Amino acid sequence: MTALTCQLPSPARLPRLPSMTLALLLAGCAGPRAPAPLAAGASATLAVLETTDVHANVVGYDYYKLAEDQSFGLDRAATLIASARAEFPNTLLLDDGDTIQGTALADYQALVKPLACSDTLAVYKVLNHLGMEGGGIGNHEFNYGLAYLNQVTGSHFEVDGVDSSAPRCAGPAFPQVLANVYSSKTRRPLFAPYNIIDKRIDAIGADGKAVSAVLKVGIIGFAPPTIVEWDKRWLDGKVYTEGVVETANRYVPQMRAAGADIVIAISHGGLDNSPYAPSMENANWYLAQVAGIDAMLIGHSHQLFPQTASTVAQFNLPGVDKVAGTVHGVPTTMANLWGKHVGVIGLQLRWDGAHWQIDKSRTTVEARAAQRADQSFVAADAGVVALVAAEHAATIAYVKTPIGASEFRMSSYFADVGDVSALAAVNLAQGDYVSRYVKANLPQYGALPVLSMASAFKSGAAGVGDYTDVAAGPLALNNAADLYLYPNTLYAVQVDGAGLLAWLEHAAGRFNTIDPARTTAQELVNPAFPSYNFDMLTSSDVRYEIDVTRPPGQRIVHLRYLGKAVAADDRFIVATNNYRASGGGGFPGLDGSKTVLASPDANRDVLIAAIRAAGHLKAADGARRSWQFARVATSGPVVFHAPPGKLALAQAAGISNVTQLQLDDGAGRGFALYGVDLSR
Repeated sequence: MTALTCQLPSPARLPRLPSMTLALLLAGCAGPRAPAPLAAGASATLAVLETTDVHANVVGYDYYKLAEDQSFGLDRAATLIASARAEFPNTLLLDDGDTIQGTALADYQALVKPLACSDTLAVYKVLNHLGMEGGGIGNHEFNYGLAYLNQVTGSHFEVDGVDSSAPRCAGPAFPQVLANVYSSKTRRPLFAPYNIIDKRIDAIGADGKAVSAVLKVGIIGFAPPTIVEWDKRWLDGKVYTEGVVETANRYVPQMRAAGADIVIAISHGGLDNSPYAPSMENANWYLAQVAGIDAMLIGHSHQLFPQTASTVAQFNLPGVDKVAGTVHGVPTTMANLWGKHVGVIGLQLRWDGAHWQIDKSRTTVEARAAQRADQSFVAADAGVVALVAAEHAATIAYVKTPIGASEFRMSSYFADVGDVSALAAVNLAQGDYVSRYVKANLPQYGALPVLSMASAFKSGAAGVGDYTDVAAGPLALNNAADLYLYPNTLYAVQVDGAGLLAWLEHAAGRFNTIDPARTTAQELVNPAFPSYNFDMLTSSDVRYEIDVTRPPGQRIVHLRYLGKAVAADDRFIVATNNYRASGGGGFPGLDGSKTVLASPDANRDVLIAAIRAAGHLKAADGARRSWQFARVATSGPVVFHAPPGKLALAQAAGISNVTQLQLDDGAGRGFALYGVDLSR
C-alpha cells in the first residue's frame, strides 16, 4: 500500500474552514505515515452516505409560507449523518448535486444580494460543516449561469463570459467532479472529471486484530446532458455535453489505472431503459452496466431508492432490485430530496493481498428517513442552524417585501382536478407581457392570438406540505415565489394548432388511463409524471376536455378557440419559460426552434411586476379555467391524494365533483384520500 496522499484545498480557502475540519486536514498531511502492509484476508466496512437534491434547503423552513417545517432540511440530515458515523467504523459522505438552487435563500444569495468573492455560499458552509468529502454537479447548478457557478464553487472555468484571469473565490472545502460537461473553448471538462480520495479506514486483519489501511476511492460525476437545452440562455456555445455511458467508458479505466480501489459514480439522474442515446436524461440503468462501476449515487428524480413497496416505474425495470437496492447488481441509492433522507451503502470489503474486493452478497443499501415511524422527526443539528443564522434572517426579511393584494386564495391542492387559482395569475401576467412585447417589437406576429401555459410546481411530490397556498389579502415577495418557484425566464414560442394539441396531449400524461368498467379503485394521478409538466391554459378564449379513459396521446377533445375548433394549421404565440421552450419535459416540437421571444426577465419578476401594476388581483382572475375532464361514468371510484380537510377549497373553485373519502389514505404520509366523479 502507498502512503496517504495529502489533498488540501487551495491556501486561500484554509482560513475559512471550520476549525475541526482544518485540524483533521492538517493532521492527515503531517507527514508520511504509511499503514503497515496488509495480509490477505483483511476486511473492512465502508458506509457511503449520500445527500442529493438538497436544493438549498439548509434548514427546515418554508420561506414561502414563512413557517418552520420539520419535514426537510440539512439540519435534520445532519443528525442522520451523525448517527451513521456512530454506527459504522468508516464512512464517506458524498453529495449528488442540485445543491445550490431551489429556495428563496438561494435566490437571495444569487440574485438579490450577490455573494462576495470571499464568502462561501450558505449551503456549502453547511456541507463543509458536515464534513462532506466529495460532490457532484446537477442540472440546477447551472440555473444562475456559468459566472455564478464558477464563483461559488471556487472554480476557474475557461469559458466565454467568465474571466479566467480573476482569482478563485471561496467555495466548498471538498472536491467536486463532473465528467460529461466540457468547455467549448478548451474542449476539456468544466470540472475535474474524477477525483481519487485516499481514505484512511479502520480494518480487521486476517488475524482478527484492528489495523489501519488506506482505501483509494475514485469518484466520478455526471449531469444530465440535456442541460444544454434547459439552460440554453447560459450555456449555448459555451459548453457541450457527452453521453453518460461514453464518458464513463473513457474515464473509469483511467481511474483504475491511477490506482482507484473502488469507483463510485455520482450521477445526477434516474433510471430509464428506453433505447440509449447520448442525450439521455436518466441514463443510470445503462451506467450500471459499465465495467468498473462499484456503486452508484443517483438523484434528479426526487424519489426514494431502495424502497420495497415502490410503484415508481423506474424502480421496477428489469435488472433493478428495489428491495436490495441494486441496479444490474451495482449497489445504488437515491436519497429523495431536500435532506429528507440520507442514502447509506454499506460496502463490505476484503483485501485479497493485492486489491480490495467488494462482497456484494453482504453489502447493504438503504435510505434512512428523517421522519420516524411514529411520524415524529429526528432533532435538528443546532450547529447547522447557527452557522447560517445571518443568511436565514436576511432572506426572511427580504421575502416579506409587500407587492400588492389578492381578493382570492391561491392554492394548488386541487390543481390536478381543475383548480387553477394558483396558475391563473401567472398565465395572465405572462400573456400580458408577451402581448405587449409582440405589439411593440414583433409586428409580423401581431395578428396571432397570444396564449400562456403554466403548471403547478408544488403538488405534493415532496410531502403533504408541498403545495402552493397563498391566502387572500396582502401579497409579499414570498407569495410570488410560492406561485412561481423556479428562476426561469419568460420565453414565447410560435406553434400551430397541431403543435398546441400535441403540447396539451403530452401534459395530460399526468393522468393514469382509467378503465370505466373496473369496479375497484383507480388512481387518477400518475406519480411518475411531475406536476411541473402538467401545463394548463387558463383563458376564457380557450376550451378543451381531457378524457382520461383514452390512452396517452389521444386524450384532448373538443379543443376550441373563441368557440371554433382549433385547426391543425391555426397559429398561436404561447408564453412559457426557457425550460419548456428549450425542450424541458420532452414536449413534442419544443426544442428551441420555435422560440420567437427569449426575454431576459424572469417569469417570477414578470408576475411581481403585474401584481404591482394591478395593485390587487380580482376574484375573476383566479377563475379563468380552460379545461375540464370529459364526462364518463365509471363502475368504481377514481381517487387521488391531497391534504385532509381541504374540500371547501375545491368547492370554492367550482370543483363540485370531488369528495373526501378517507381522512387518512393509509400510506402514512399524512394525505387524505379523495374521489372525483368523472360523470359530473
